[in-house]
Formats: sequence, structure tokens, C-alpha cells
Amino acid sequence: LVDGQGNFGSVDGDMPASMRYTESRMAPAAVALMADIDKDTVDFQPNYDEKELEPVVLPSRIPNLLVNGAGGIAVGMATNIPPHNLGEVVDAALVLLDDPDVADEALLDIVPGPDFPTGGEIMGRTAPRNALREGRGSVIVRGKASIEEIRKDREAIVVTELPFQVNKQTLIERIAEMVREKRLEGIADVRDESDRQGMRIVIELKRDASGDVILNQLWRYTAMQSSFGVNMLALNHGRPEQMGLRALLQAFLDFREEVVVRRIKFELNKARDRGHVLVGLAVAVANIDEVIHIIRSSADPTEARERLQAKPWPVGDMMALVELIADPRTAIIEGDKIRLTDEQARAILALTLSRLTGLGRDDIFGEARGLADTIQGHLTLLSDRANILGVIRDELVEVKDRFAVPRRTLIGE
Repeated sequence: LVDGQGNFGSVDGDMPASMRYTESRMAPAAVALMADIDKDTVDFQPNYDEKELEPVVLPSRIPNLLVNGAGGIAVGMATNIPPHNLGEVVDAALVLLDDPDVADEALLDIVPGPDFPTGGEIMGRTAPRNALREGRGSVIVRGKASIEEIRKDREAIVVTELPFQVNKQTLIERIAEMVREKRLEGIADVRDESDRQGMRIVIELKRDASGDVILNQLWRYTAMQSSFGVNMLALNHGRPEQMGLRALLQAFLDFREEVVVRRIKFELNKARDRGHVLVGLAVAVANIDEVIHIIRSSADPTEARERLQAKPWPVGDMMALVELIADPRTAIIEGDKIRLTDEQARAILALTLSRLTGLGRDDIFGEARGLADTIQGHLTLLSDRANILGVIRDELVEVKDRFAVPRRTLIGE
């Protein structure tokens, strides 16, 4: 989520540089977390000193809790949610969106287990499926290692990936310590050949050593194989709840439905507010001479505004525009007349004379037609829940197209 420049630490446990030396900006995926935050999609609350408002939750288009995971300890409870593959999570969300009664096993076929950014291999398919189904469990993760011939009659175990959250330097020191204590036999040298191209730990073997035997010992006695405890405890509507894959996906879809509905209503109200002003401007254009007379004969803007509001104005040939906007605040009186509201009167007084010409009239009609289409489109979306779900689907597909990457963590048999 953060596009950083500078030293942000390493898998060796190196400390990041001081914040005065680093720079960062939001990555494109972080922008998707913030999308539509300015459209009343989420509630805001005062910050710690009540000088600013901050969102209670971000209107995320990405199922971030599953994709990036979470970990933390509170009083009497803890959570440890592993990261998952974005493409798989979105695919499962789309299946659940289309069929709320889909079997858990079908969802687990799509998301078979965690996907750690450091790669590695999960041992067995049953444990990660059970953990995702129940929201609690343990998975065994191995690093990626191979036995290579580095020179004639000499082999080496080359490690290119480590389990999630394993410190590379600590692992190398642990292996060296076990060799010194003669708890590991057959190792001649351990060195770190990692560079910008990726990780490469070379464990050089003695001439008569068996690579398979030593590799099994490394799995057993070092962090090259480790256990990740899954505890998917999350706050659901303010209450801690043990949630499996289905529950987390459904909570995300329910949240997205709320966000999309609030966004559409915001845009609808914004279009209606502008349409309301346009109706007043259209009436002013249709009665331009009378409007100018009232303004010129008034002592101040307040009197002009009150006189504009008091008079019933004939709509004339602007009735088509009034019907096009379908503004609920516009009351038709005496068949073909309306009274201007305070907002409309203020908008008329703010007009320049150039906007009251024929060209200004055309501009008003053009904008009104566009607004009418926008309003009708929003009303159509709100008229049927299936339309809202269609919007959610389209946005999820867009997220997958933009951000999905191949799975890094393999799942063994």
C-alpha cells in the first residue's frame, strides 16, 4: 500500500532509516482503499483532539483484511489473519455475490490457503482449508530450497525463499551455531549470496554428505520450516467475532453494498441540487426583462432576492426543462407557474449578463439534459438491488484486473 523510497529495513532485520531520510506515497492499491471517501460513503468522527474529522473506516474496494492480513493483541483476545492472494479472494467474492448459498468447499477451492509475500510452500491442503473454514488453525510453511551442484563432487543447498516473518540473518546464525555445536553434520560452509535479484542462501555440503538428509534436518531443527497460527478474529459491527472465509467475504460484500448505495445517493442529491438551480436559471432566462427590472429597482440584494421569491413566475417554453429535471422541490402553481426558492434566487443574482443571452440559454439546456440522464441513471440503479450488485461486481473485476498477481506461496499435497 506504500510506495517507499529509501531504506525501509530488510529481511535481515536491519532497522529502517530515520523518517527524515525516507519518502513515501500511496501506491495505486492504497488509492483504491480511499476511493469515493469524499462522497459520504462512510461515517466520520472527531480525531483525538477533536480538531479534525477522520473516517471510521475506509470505503475500500479491496477486501484488505483478507488480502493484507492483520495481527494484534488486545486485552483478553488476539488476532492473526494471514495474507491471501488478491485475485483468488476477488474470485471467491464474485462467486459468493452471484450465489449466496454456494458451498464452503467451493469457496475453499478458489482460496485454498494463505499467500505470503515471501513465498514458500504450505505443507498439506487440509490444514489451511480447515483454518479458513473455521477461522482458527495452524499451517506449516516451508522455505523454498533446492540441491545444486556448485562444482565437481560438491553440492549445496540453495535457499531462495523463507517462511513468512522469518529473519534471514538470524536463520543463518542459527545454522552456523548448530554446525559449531555439531548438531548438524555434513555442512562445510554457510554464506549469504543475496542481492538485488533476490534471496540466495548457500549451504555448502561436505563431499560425502547427503543433501536430502541435511535438508530434512534443516526443516526439522530450524526456522526454514515454521508454523503460522491462524486466528481470524475481527470486529464485525463493533463486536469481536471469529470469522471464516465465507463470513469475512460476506461482511465485505455487505459493506460494499452500503458504500455503493451511499455513493449513488450522494451523487443523485448533488445532481438534483444542481438541477434545482438550473430550473431557477431557466425561469430567469425565460423572463429576463422582468428579472432585470426587479434587480435594478431593488435597494439591495436582499430586497431583490425576496421580490424574486415572492413573484409567481410563468415557466413558458421552459416547462420541458422543468419536467426533464423532475426536481421534487419545484412546485407548479396555477398550471404553468413556479415560485423560486432562496437557493434559486441567489443563483440568479450571481449570474452575469452574458449568461442571460441566447448562448447562456443553450448552455443551461445542455447541462440540464446531461443532469437529467444522470439523475435517471442513479434512480434506475437504486430501483433494484440487482443493479447495485452489478456495480459491486464491475468494481471487483476492475480491482482484480488492476492489482491481481500470481500466487507466490505454493500449497503442497
